[in-house]
Amino acid sequence: MKPARLQHLWKKAARNKQVLPASWRAYHSPPASPDGLSGVPYDTSFANKEIHRPVSVPQQADVVIIGGGSLGCQTQYHLAKMGVTSTVLLEKHSLTAGTTWHTAGLVWRLRPSDTSIALLGHMVAQMPRLEEETGMEIGWINNGGLFIANNRQRFDEYRRLSTIGSALGIENQMLAPSDVHKVHPLLNTSDMYGCLYSPGDGTIDPAGLCSALTRYCTRQGAKVLEGCGVSAIETEEYRGSRRVTAVVTPQGRIKTSAVVNATGAWANYITEMVGIHIPLMAMKHAYVVTEKIPGIEMTPNVRDHDASVYLKLQGDALSVGGYEYNPIIMDQVDRDFPFGLFELDWDVFMCHIEGSINRLPALEKTGIKSTVCGPESFTPDHNPIMGEDPRVRGFYHNCGFNSSGMMLGAGCGWQTAEWIVNGRPSLDMYGFDIRRFNPELSANKEWTTARSHEAYAKNYAMVFPHDEPLAGRNMRKDPLYQELLEQGCQYQERQGWERPGWFCLESGPAPALPYDWYGAYDTPVHENHVYADNLKKEYSFDFPPHHSVIRDESLACRTTAAIFNMSYFAKYYVTGPDAQAAVDWIFSNDLQKPEGSVVYTCMLNNRGGIESDLTVSVLEPGQGGPCDPSFQGRGFYVAVGGGFAEHVKAHMANAIQDRGLNVTLTDRSENMGLLSVQGPKSRAIMQSLTSTDLSNETFPFGTTQMVDIGGIRCRALRLSFVGELGWELHIPSGDLVTVYRLLKAAGAEFGLRDAGYRAMDSLSAEKGYKHWHAEIRPDDKPQEAGMLFTCKLKTDQSFAGREAVERQKAEGVRRRLVTLSLPQPRALWGLEGIWMNGAPVGFVRRAEHAFALDRMVAYGYVRRPDGGKVTNAFLREAVWELDVMGERVPAELHLKAPFDPQSRRLQGDYGELDGEVVRAAV
Repeated sequence: MKPARLQHLWKKAARNKQVLPASWRAYHSPPASPDGLSGVPYDTSFANKEIHRPVSVPQQADVVIIGGGSLGCQTQYHLAKMGVTSTVLLEKHSLTAGTTWHTAGLVWRLRPSDTSIALLGHMVAQMPRLEEETGMEIGWINNGGLFIANNRQRFDEYRRLSTIGSALGIENQMLAPSDVHKVHPLLNTSDMYGCLYSPGDGTIDPAGLCSALTRYCTRQGAKVLEGCGVSAIETEEYRGSRRVTAVVTPQGRIKTSAVVNATGAWANYITEMVGIHIPLMAMKHAYVVTEKIPGIEMTPNVRDHDASVYLKLQGDALSVGGYEYNPIIMDQVDRDFPFGLFELDWDVFMCHIEGSINRLPALEKTGIKSTVCGPESFTPDHNPIMGEDPRVRGFYHNCGFNSSGMMLGAGCGWQTAEWIVNGRPSLDMYGFDIRRFNPELSANKEWTTARSHEAYAKNYAMVFPHDEPLAGRNMRKDPLYQELLEQGCQYQERQGWERPGWFCLESGPAPALPYDWYGAYDTPVHENHVYADNLKKEYSFDFPPHHSVIRDESLACRTTAAIFNMSYFAKYYVTGPDAQAAVDWIFSNDLQKPEGSVVYTCMLNNRGGIESDLTVSVLEPGQGGPCDPSFQGRGFYVAVGGGFAEHVKAHMANAIQDRGLNVTLTDRSENMGLLSVQGPKSRAIMQSLTSTDLSNETFPFGTTQMVDIGGIRCRALRLSFVGELGWELHIPSGDLVTVYRLLKAAGAEFGLRDAGYRAMDSLSAEKGYKHWHAEIRPDDKPQEAGMLFTCKLKTDQSFAGREAVERQKAEGVRRRLVTLSLPQPRALWGLEGIWMNGAPVGFVRRAEHAFALDRMVAYGYVRRPDGGKVTNAFLREAVWELDVMGERVPAELHLKAPFDPQSRRLQGDYGELDGEVVRAAV
């Protein structure tokens, strides 16, 4: 199976090269050359200028930045803006060398992410400010942008972009085909369904920008050294880890505690110097520059995603490019290829030609002035790689920008500067953070190559809510994988783990098959790929076909019982002489509790932002098994969703190192499984398998005990992430299948049903439980999120972020998470606008269908239009609406959990409601 767009590209690429129009065939691409300057439509003076290599380098610097392209220059600029001017930027050749000099330079302001929109907005805002600061023309052209929709589904996707854009103050319009000629008279609109117009878009000249950035920096006292490469990076042991101490160049050694790797496609040459590897691949990426096109001046840039093409204004001509299904993947880029280009492979590039001519017919009779085919860096999820590497303290990444380094440069330079100066960025940068990758997995070249290819090939594909990758699957599987697969489990992938998404009982086993590269590189396409076919059925912005399956799993949990395989969870032990001091500082909730307590808590950064929510169990020394470890004194067991495992582990490790604590942090994620049995019948099922009394009196909510399940020793935690009576069982991996079978057999008479994370997502939203990186993120504070109960402010214990939390509590909140629901059936997926009293006040972060309530539930942060404090009284008096693809729909506010607001079910108190699902009062 190929997504429709990739099928289309595949068919076009299979055609003969003679489909090239005569005007294009007349052009002959120059051969590959380390000096391909003639093809690039920008000022290339940096490449031609004489480099005066420095005789020496500064002996010391606060920060050393390696790479003089967009990201390196932007990082140094933003450090200078924060007052950090003891910085040195090292460029082996001259500024813009590498990929910056030949970039297309496009800036699109609308993305399906508020973080990306903020980063892009920072770039646009920087342009006039930088010109004023330096007195230089930087080459910013604000000509706007058009997103072309050729069908209703693509139009719906753009309406979602329009909605989030409007909620965040980004000017945009949805245009009918008949209105498109008002902004771009040369486009063919005959096959167009509609269009999204973003007037704030534009293009940047890379040479002008980098010149202005470095002029500002040097005026502030920072150093920019061209013709100065890096031969080594020195590190030292640091409390069980390593940290940067110096950068060595041919001209001398620079002592420093912070290094930024901004070398793009050459990044792993630098990471090798500190003994690490990042998941980044180089590919040949191309565009062609046309001859003059009459009437094209100052028309908007165009993205026609379904045709896999962009048309970028280049004065009185265009640059034409896109993303192919069969890009040329490079094993690595030559170390010395600073201003080089490759010969364009027309057999690869030709998939863009038909679509570009169809969209702008004048191209058929327009000649080609030059071709530009250069190396670009790409990553497994098409997001940059940023942040401090947890393996080497003081070593920061700012690379892997997937051909978006110009448009994201200012925002990511800003956030990298904050990362260095403040310890953490101010925006939610988790999607760009190196810690989103598992180090062992990202060191796997085959995985990185396949996933990066798929991300590249699908870059212009529609972004659907429940899509999953087909590349690089089955890398990490728990012992239950095959058993659940045979029961119709449709798996999701998180950090390489296969975790249950939902159970498609009628399809039978549906494994993710080995990657077929969408037919590229002469790879046979799978003729019968049930997993991919099931995914394709989910490609919708309406309720998907398997909506009823998720409903049945969810309602089984509410009415009888459900079993969730959560074995992908990360599982850490914190032990040692300073273990109590460590958890007191790292976690916001009180962990000076008796052994056997289980505490729901947050981890905060120094700004009070929520770095994670998780559970920590207080343990006494055990017998020495993976679920019952032996240690001295008190120990602590940390369990968190496996998708954020490296993030949480690094956060804990950094705090332990920085405070000089004598603590052992042990990762047992691969040695333990986790099953969660939830629902009204969960106690009866569990009690039939253990002699441990599971009553409220002897096993209350929020506690843990070691129990025997059919003779197998497990750790039971009485917890619920779905709002029901239930237990988590943390089990030695070797016993996971046996315990699962025992539970299924015992639960058969009670209607126990397998359920996946799609159902868990619905159930948790219905109950008002929050997801990290959705309702709560590093840019959210506990009081704003309604989670002040996780902060031990009534104690005198210090903890990370306490001062920020106390300050906000005293001042009151001007931004707050609200819960809204729609009584009528209408699919929501997030990004919908939130309107209060007729004015936009926020957008939806997360939305799920709550099956017990039979309504959509949505979560998002709102601000008062007047900037005042957001109080309950103010919220109650408001009239609420959600902007769903341009239509404002009435919504209802919930100030308490929509379902079971008294949490009676957690205590097993079903009373007269036993076996029923009752709609909670609004």
